[in-house]
Amino acid sequence: MFARMNLARWTGEAGDATGARDQYAALLAIRERVLGAEHPDTLATRHDLATWTGRAGDPAGARDQYAAVVPIDERVLGAEHPDTLSARSNRAYWTEQADPQRHA
Repeated sequence: MFARMNLARWTGEAGDATGARDQYAALLAIRERVLGAEHPDTLATRHDLATWTGRAGDPAGARDQYAAVVPIDERVLGAEHPDTLSARSNRAYWTEQADPQRHA
């Protein structure tokens, strides 16, 4: 799974955000099946999928994905865990990106 995660990341870093998003989506399904929906690696993949969803041009989708994962992070990792705090920050960022006029 580590190789698939790296492939997804570097696909995005090479400029193919849509490809990265799709690869993270495929990896998420595998991680959920193998590790479980609340395993920290699965949660990290959800974060990556949300980010690449936004970078692929769907900021509302990224916002919604972060909104869904933050409560799980809080419960599983803790409210002050660095990954939880990062997810909250990213939720705020993608919320603004989804409707910049509303937040200006």
